[in-house]
Amino acid sequence: MDNQQIIVRVATLDDKKYSTIITDEMEASAKARGTGIAKRSPEYIEQKIDEGKAVIALTKMGDWVGFCYIETWSHGEYVANSGLIVAPAFRKSGVAKSIKERIFALSREKYPDSKIFGLTTGLAVMKINSDLGYEPVTYSELTQDEAFWAGCKSCVNYEILMSKERKNCMCTAMLFDPKDHYAPEETKEYFQENAKLFERLLRFKQWKLLAPFMKKDKEKKDKEKKGGSSRPKSLLHYFFHF
Repeated sequence: MDNQQIIVRVATLDDKKYSTIITDEMEASAKARGTGIAKRSPEYIEQKIDEGKAVIALTKMGDWVGFCYIETWSHGEYVANSGLIVAPAFRKSGVAKSIKERIFALSREKYPDSKIFGLTTGLAVMKINSDLGYEPVTYSELTQDEAFWAGCKSCVNYEILMSKERKNCMCTAMLFDPKDHYAPEETKEYFQENAKLFERLLRFKQWKLLAPFMKKDKEKKDKEKKGGSSRPKSLLHYFFHF
C-alpha cells in the first residue's frame, strides 16, 4: 500500500464508529499469532478517543488502517502506548511505525515527565521501540500498579505471568525514561547490531516459559486418555498447538 495515501492523526469523536472493527482485529490478530493480549472492549476504545489519548490511521477514503492508545499508571508516573493494531491489508507498509511515532509524540506532549513503557511479543515492535529510544528492561522496572497487571487476566499467557510472580512472561518489556535514556540513534544502532541475537533470545524465552506448561498439558491429556475422558483440550492446545 502507498503510505502517502494514509493519514495518521489523533483520533476524534467521529472515529468512535471504528471501535468494534478495532477490537475485533486486535483479538483476531492475537489468535493468529498464537500470543495473548489484554482484551479491550469497544467502549474502552471509545473512552480513549473521548480523552484525546488515541491515534488512528485512515485512508483518504475513510477506510480504517490502524490504531493505538495511551494508558497511564501509578498516578501518571508511567505511560503505556498500548493496543497497536494495523489492518491486515496495510501490514508491512510502514504504517505501524508511523502510528508508534505519533502516539509516542502525543505521550511526550501530554506526559513529558512520565516513563513510557511497552510489552511486546514481536521483534518488529521491538525494532520500532528501539528507533524511538526505548530500552529492554526487566519487569521490576515497570509500573507495579495492580490495575495494570489486572488487565493481563484476559491474556492467554496470564498463568505463565503469575507462575513467574509477575517477573517474566512471553512479552519483552521496554522502557523510555525521559530523565535517563540513551539517544534514539544509539538504541536504534544497538538493536540493528543485535537483531539476530534478540530473535534467538525471544525464541528461547518462549520455549523456556512454555516448557513446564507443555509437560503439564501432556500429563493431563495422558491421564484423560487412560481414563477415557472426553473433556475438551486446554486453551494452551488451541493457542500454542500442542
